[in-house]
Amino acid sequence: MTRCSSFLPAATQMIYDMGLDNHLDGITFECPAIAQEEKNVVVRCILEGKEYSSEEIDRIFSASKASGKSLYYVESEKLESIAPDVIFTQDTCEVCQIDTACTASAVAALSKQPELVPLSPNSLQDVFETAITIARALGREECAYAYLSGLQSRMNALLDKQRAHRLLPRRVSLLEWMEPIYNCGHWIPHQVAWAGGIDMLSNPSGDSIVIPFDKIRKYDPEVLVIAPCGFTVERSIQEIGKLTNLQGWEDLSAVRNDEVYIADFDLFTQPSASTLVDGIELLASCFHPQYFEVPAHLVHKVKKLALTSQLT
Repeated sequence: MTRCSSFLPAATQMIYDMGLDNHLDGITFECPAIAQEEKNVVVRCILEGKEYSSEEIDRIFSASKASGKSLYYVESEKLESIAPDVIFTQDTCEVCQIDTACTASAVAALSKQPELVPLSPNSLQDVFETAITIARALGREECAYAYLSGLQSRMNALLDKQRAHRLLPRRVSLLEWMEPIYNCGHWIPHQVAWAGGIDMLSNPSGDSIVIPFDKIRKYDPEVLVIAPCGFTVERSIQEIGKLTNLQGWEDLSAVRNDEVYIADFDLFTQPSASTLVDGIELLASCFHPQYFEVPAHLVHKVKKLALTSQLT
């Protein structure tokens, strides 16, 4: 049996989703809770367990990127004892997770050299294909097709309902960071589209970028979704004033019409196929609440921001 380690939470999630977790040992400190209970954590971050503001986090990671020094490290002795045949890594974002170059350096001294399999999706379709790549590497490709078929059926049901009711796309904006403000990129604009929205400030299949608030004011989204990378709803609430105190905030259509939402990051910036489909279903309930309800298992992952800037 092929043994693997996963150096990114999204791959770990998909391995569990596909019922392939018996192949897995060696994960990151940010992987899903069930994996952390059952598997050895081998990837750590020097910022782990520390509290920083959005601005401080952005500054620390920007400095790390500029210097070429990673904030992540591998516990080599644990990995040596696991001796995986395959390690899943990524190159989509060296800020969010350990990348392939850092992984290659960390495993160079291992007595058994694993195969490194980068998973670096840019689009929603790419994310689906990473599931196939994972299952194929473990000799269980058929598991990926069964997994993806179920997810595609859920997405198709959303589209069918939108067509049946002739729903027009809502003008929306989803933010990946609050200070500085980042638009959304990669697969998230595709999630928005499947959910019945269009985000003209986004960067489909590309990196998210800093945008000035004045651009958001001029665009004037009907629906605004705030989902900072790595932040839960509760963590975002702590810093929501960075947006609500901006001049012109109360003039936004989304604010005036009570259509501002705060959501957990893992439905958007953690690219496992299942969590992204969860994110699409949640977005549909935000964009077209008269036709779609928040799925029961996702109710705790979203909050509406009231006109008074107090969460309901």
